[in-house]
Amino acid sequence: MRSSVRFLASIAVAVNLGAYPRAQTPTFEKDIAPLLSARCVPCHQPDGDAPFSLVTYEDVRRHARQMAAVTAARYMPPWKPDGGSPAFIGERRLSDDDIAMIGKWVTAGAPRNQVTSRQAPPPSADGWLSGEPDLVLTLPTYVLRPDGLDVFRNFVVPVPGRETRYVRGLQFRPRDRAVHHANIRVDSTPASRALDEADPEPGYEGTILHSAVYPDGHFLGWTPGQATPPSTDLAWQLPPGADLVIQLHMRPTGRVERITPLVGLYFTDRPPTQTPAIVRLGRQNLDIAAGVRRYAVRDSFVLPVDAQLLAIQPHAHYRAREVHAWASLPNGTRRSLIDVTDWDFNWQDQYRFAQPFWVPAGTALEMSYTFDNSSDNPRNPSSPPERVRWGWRSSDEMADVWIQMFTRREADRQALMRVANRKMTSEDAVGAELLIEREPNHINLRNDAALIYQELGQPERALEHFVAVARLAPLSPAAHFNEGIALEALGRRDAAKAQYEESIRLDPSYARGHHNLANLLYTEQRFEDAAAEYQAALQIDPSNVDARCSLARVLTETNRASGAVTEYEKALAQRPESMACLINFAWLLSAHRDLAIRRPDAAIGLARRAASLSSRPSVESLDVLAAAYAAAGQFGAAVATEVAALQLLEGTQAGGLIDDVRARLALYRRHVPFVVPN
Repeated sequence: MRSSVRFLASIAVAVNLGAYPRAQTPTFEKDIAPLLSARCVPCHQPDGDAPFSLVTYEDVRRHARQMAAVTAARYMPPWKPDGGSPAFIGERRLSDDDIAMIGKWVTAGAPRNQVTSRQAPPPSADGWLSGEPDLVLTLPTYVLRPDGLDVFRNFVVPVPGRETRYVRGLQFRPRDRAVHHANIRVDSTPASRALDEADPEPGYEGTILHSAVYPDGHFLGWTPGQATPPSTDLAWQLPPGADLVIQLHMRPTGRVERITPLVGLYFTDRPPTQTPAIVRLGRQNLDIAAGVRRYAVRDSFVLPVDAQLLAIQPHAHYRAREVHAWASLPNGTRRSLIDVTDWDFNWQDQYRFAQPFWVPAGTALEMSYTFDNSSDNPRNPSSPPERVRWGWRSSDEMADVWIQMFTRREADRQALMRVANRKMTSEDAVGAELLIEREPNHINLRNDAALIYQELGQPERALEHFVAVARLAPLSPAAHFNEGIALEALGRRDAAKAQYEESIRLDPSYARGHHNLANLLYTEQRFEDAAAEYQAALQIDPSNVDARCSLARVLTETNRASGAVTEYEKALAQRPESMACLINFAWLLSAHRDLAIRRPDAAIGLARRAASLSSRPSVESLDVLAAAYAAAGQFGAAVATEVAALQLLEGTQAGGLIDDVRARLALYRRHVPFVVPN
């Protein structure tokens, strides 16, 4: 529960007791404490999300009449889904009997039961609802001004550790009621960190970069009252060296606030057995004229595979009034996913279905929003109403519904996400262009748009935005580097090379420019020049595993296999799960023409590790594993493994690779290992 002085000033003090079914007078220990523990204490505890505690009898007695009033008005505890929605885990809705019981208890003078020993459970240690986390991250302190507009700010928090970890749970603790909500993403690149470091204050303003993403199949965030318990079955992967990017929506309170939230992470040693998928329904072409009372937004997505629906999370801003989501099955059945007819921006949540359920391929996931941009909407932040379009600011609008699901097999999940990502990224392009129309000289928005078009396979559109960035920041090495990437994708290799060289001319220590220039030189078989550029990149940034692996490949092809072994070992010491390093090193140790270089047992270990990095081994990992088995004289295993690789290739357009795999399979059937020719 969360109090509101403004609301309490307008509600009646008298409480309608209703028909409390028990003849006896309710008592705190027997009746009230268990109810509060389940519905209210997760927020109303010391250092919790709510402004006061309801843990002890004295806590509750002080707020008893207030509690009776806000529950009778159904203002508290907050729960927005209508009664026709499916049952959700952790529902905070009180029944009529619950409300009547609270009213009767307050009217009776808030009695205690001195006989029973049942008490409200104490809060978890230091406000952590699931016990002490394995890792606690502290955001830098941000000083929020006492008045003015809402603030959206992104904080980039490095996660210590040099190995992949699996997160089974996350708790965000705002520790200040000026924080309205938080969105949390993961960025494995340095892009978000660079923006944070460039801003003189903690964090940075503006949109979250496209490089910061939700983990596969998850939406991470916090709203008041949201407390999802840890689950090993729904653990997600946290890469080494990644940053958490935490966007806070903060609202001035009338006084200076020093905001220092915490993020607690709960790890598990066991990787998840299944990865969920996520689909976002929504439109980013919103354009709501001032005064419009009913502006409708609809969207849908047809599932290409069977799916088990797990959770749903709608998201909109102040002018939304209703949101509905449902599944239309191929047989004509319509099944509700959520119905909210009194949307409130202040109370948004992630809703997990109490009974997850399967829907067949061909099911349409559908949603509708209704917005009220008139003066009749008491939550409209603009007076008089103003035209509003899509955007991240709370004065803008959004219309999203996120739906999380499992599929029957990993191949189905991959197929689902290919289609869903295309849909979601295409909509992101619409939003990016709208934001750029508003701020055409915003470099970060331009870069984001370019990355979106790259993901959509539209390098021409990406190049437009990268060229604009280079025009806006002609002395930026990154701007020329990015333009080079788009040019290379268009096959304009000489122009791309010129841009990489320009990035290095502007900053000789720009490692990424050296790296990509080296890649182009390698494809031209200018191996010595490529090796020099890879070495330059590594001298600047010794942690660049990709450059180190590429250097090892060049050394292999220029008859310096011993040097290649050294570079591969260094690279895998830095990143043990580098697929390219594992596979190329395994080829070197299993099929090099120099017997002194070959180490078949080590090659088998490397290839097995590569095959285990995904739930379904790739053709490349099986192909090299077969070569390693053959080098070790295990020809039965080599044949079986190469057959498996060939089966994965059936029906594909990889003609050259198919011929190579068939040729190697023929060797293994004759008990002949494969050796890389001169």
